[in-house]
Amino acid sequence: MKTCITGGIASGKSLFCSYLNSLGFATVDADDIAHSLVPEEERRRLAKTVFFDPAARRELEERMHPEIRRRIDAALAADPDAIAVIPLLFEVKWDGDYDIICTVVSSRENQLGRMMDIRGMSREEAEARLAAQMDAREKAARSQYVIENNGTAEELREKASRFAEWLRSRRNG
Repeated sequence: MKTCITGGIASGKSLFCSYLNSLGFATVDADDIAHSLVPEEERRRLAKTVFFDPAARRELEERMHPEIRRRIDAALAADPDAIAVIPLLFEVKWDGDYDIICTVVSSRENQLGRMMDIRGMSREEAEARLAAQMDAREKAARSQYVIENNGTAEELREKASRFAEWLRSRRNG
């Protein structure tokens, strides 16, 4: 069963996936692929434009998404049990490729706080990035499994463990 993790920026997907990795699940992350395609300096420069200019964002996505999808597909072909991590899964309309979609959601205030505190963004930058993505409630409504991440890291670890058990049971019939 092809499985994907999605969720908004700063919702806790990376930490959730690190817990899944420790439980024996490999992950293939679209953000990691995107970062490998664009040098860090250029990413920072592009971010100042694309999150405030929808046309520029669409143009960038049209250039990058085919290669990102190709690399995800290749990785999943090599390891069919790996889990894809695609933050913009619904936005790019790739959700039909997956049997199981798990969305990690967090309150808007927690997301903003994480982007400002951990990533050093201004409130304006953080708001612009949130505005560029589909609302988390809509993603959750379209998913088979939802992880609420508004608690502690230990609570998220426990939720990852429960998800791993659920996923194994689904995969094993």
